[in-house]
Amino acid sequence: MWRPAARRSSLFRRLLSSSSAAASSYALPAVYIVNKRGNDILNDPWYNKDTAFPMTERDRLGLRGLLPPRVTCFEEQYERFINSYRTLENNMQGEPDSTRVALAKWKDLNRLHGRNETLYYRVLINNIEEFAPIVYTPTVGLVCENYSGLFRRSRGMYFTAKDKGEMMSMIYNWPAEKVDMIVVTDGSRILGLGDLGVQGVGIPIGKLDLYVAAAGINPQKVLPVMLDVGTNNQKLLEDKLYLGLRQPRLEGEEYLAIVDEFMEAVRARWPKAVVQFEDFQMKWAFETLERYRNRFCMFNDDIQGTAGVALAGLLGAVRAQGRPLHDFPNQKIVVVGAGSAGIGVLNKAKKATLKMGITEEGHNQFWVLDKDGLITKAREGLDPAVAPFARGSGPNEIPDLHEGASLVEVVKKVKPHVLLGLSGVGGIFNEEVLKAMKESDSPRPAVFAMSNPTTKAECTPDDVFKHVGENAIFASGSPFSNVSLGNGKTGYANQANNMYLFPGIGLGALLSGARNISVGMLEAGAECLASYITDDEIKKGILFPPVSRHITAQVGAAVLRAAIAEDLAEGCDGVGPKELATMSELETVDYVTQKMWYPVYHPLVSKK
Repeated sequence: MWRPAARRSSLFRRLLSSSSAAASSYALPAVYIVNKRGNDILNDPWYNKDTAFPMTERDRLGLRGLLPPRVTCFEEQYERFINSYRTLENNMQGEPDSTRVALAKWKDLNRLHGRNETLYYRVLINNIEEFAPIVYTPTVGLVCENYSGLFRRSRGMYFTAKDKGEMMSMIYNWPAEKVDMIVVTDGSRILGLGDLGVQGVGIPIGKLDLYVAAAGINPQKVLPVMLDVGTNNQKLLEDKLYLGLRQPRLEGEEYLAIVDEFMEAVRARWPKAVVQFEDFQMKWAFETLERYRNRFCMFNDDIQGTAGVALAGLLGAVRAQGRPLHDFPNQKIVVVGAGSAGIGVLNKAKKATLKMGITEEGHNQFWVLDKDGLITKAREGLDPAVAPFARGSGPNEIPDLHEGASLVEVVKKVKPHVLLGLSGVGGIFNEEVLKAMKESDSPRPAVFAMSNPTTKAECTPDDVFKHVGENAIFASGSPFSNVSLGNGKTGYANQANNMYLFPGIGLGALLSGARNISVGMLEAGAECLASYITDDEIKKGILFPPVSRHITAQVGAAVLRAAIAEDLAEGCDGVGPKELATMSELETVDYVTQKMWYPVYHPLVSKK
C-alpha cells in the first residue's frame, strides 16, 4: 500500500530506533545481566573482556585481583593481537611446510575465539579478506582432516544415529533461547576431500564465522550442527583418535529419518531459524533440498549458493569477452564435474538462458564431463539430474565427439569460451588442456578452477596466464595471489567463492521472515552481486567485488525485497511484511545495515 513520503520516513525512523542494532549504533551499549561472577565470567568467551574490564566492573563482578592491574581499551587489545599475529607470520616466513603455517595461523585465531568472542569478531570483520581463508577455505579443509587431533573445546551440537527419538529433547540442551542461523553437514563430502565423518564439523563452524563477519548475524544466535550418521572412510574408522561413530553410514530411509527428526526438532524450538545445508554428498544434497525446500526456510549452499556465484562469474566473463549479456546462451562452456555443485551450476545457467528468451527444445551450450569422460545420451545408466545436459546427435553437435571423450579432446574440438572446473581433482587442467584453451573461439578464454581446498583446484592462475595467455580470465574457489604479467599488467586471480553470496542470502531470508527460500530470492541475490562490477573492472578481468558488509547488505536487501514480492515474507522482530513493503530500495538497504550485529563491549551486571 502506498504511503506519503513523510509518513514512510517517519515509519522507517521508528523501525530503526526499535532495533537493538540501531540502538547500539546511536546510543550507549545495552547492559547485559549475567548470572556469573569471577572466573566463571573470565572463562565465558562471550562475556570475557580480558584486560578491558574497567575497575568498577571488576569490583561488582568479583574480578579484582583476577586480572593484571592495568585496564586496556578495546583498540589496544585489537592492536596487541594484530601485532602478535604479525610476529607469528614473520617467524614462520620461509617455513617449507605450508600446512604447518596455515594451521598455526588457524590455531592463533581459534585461541582468541575460545577466549574472547567480541575481540575475535572485531579482528575478523576488520580483516575479512585476509582472515577468511584462515577460518574457512582453504585452511578449514586442513582443520577438518586433522580435527580429532586439534579438538580442544566443543562448538555447536552433534546429533547422531544413536540419538533417534531423542532429538526433540536434545535441542533444548543448546543454551541460546533464540537461534537465527544454523549450518548443518553430515560430513559426507567435505570440500573436495570426501567423507570426513564427524570431522566435517569444521565446515559449519567456519561458515558461521563468515555469517557473523560478513552479514552481522549475532554470534549468540548461530548454531553449527553435525549429523553423525557414521562414515565409510575406513581410515577414520581405524583411527584411534577419531571422535565420531565407528559404523558405516546409514542409507535410505534410516538416513532420512535422522535428518527428518533433526529438522522437526529445529522447527519446534526455533521455527524462524534459517537452515543452510552444507557439504552433503550429491544424492543426499538433492534429496534433502527437494524434501525440505517448501516446508522450511532452508537452502543448500553447494547446489544453490555456488551456482549463483558461478553464474555471476559466467555473466561477467561474457562482458569481459566483449559481448552483450544477451549473447550468454551462445557461450560455449565445458564443465568438468557432475556432482551437486556442477549440476547446480548447470541448472542455474540453463534457467538464465530461458529468461533471455531461449525456448527452443534441446538448446545445449554445455559439454559436461565426469570421471568417465564426456557425458552423452549414449551413456548407460545416465543420471537423471545430468540427462538434460548430455550431448546427443544432430546439427548442433560436433562430429567425432563420442561418449567418454577425454577432456583434452573435448577442449580441442569445442574450442570453448569457458572451461569450468568443479571436479575436486587437483591439477586436472594440465598444460595440455590449458594450451588447448588458448585456441578458444574467444579472444579472452575464461578458466574457472572452482574446487576447494587449494590442493583440489583444477589449476593455478600462474598455469593459466602462462599457457593460455595474458588475455585469459581466471577464477577459483579458493584464494590465489594475482599474477604479475610484466609491463605493469596484472593477471587477476578472482575468487569465485560462495562466501560472496551466502551471507546475504541468509541475512535477507532472516530479516524478511521468509517461510522458505525461493529460486527468485536466490536469483535476486546473484543478480545484485553481479551488478557491483564496473565495466572498467570487467575489462581488467575482475569478475567479483571484494567481500564486505556493504555488499552483503545490498545482497540481503535484494533477497528481502524478492521475498516480499513473492509474498513469502512474514516479518522479523516485530517488523511485519507490510512495514517492510513500504520501504524504498535505499531504506531497505539502510534497514538491513542497521540490523547487523557489530562487536562492542557491553557493561555487565551480575545477578548473583
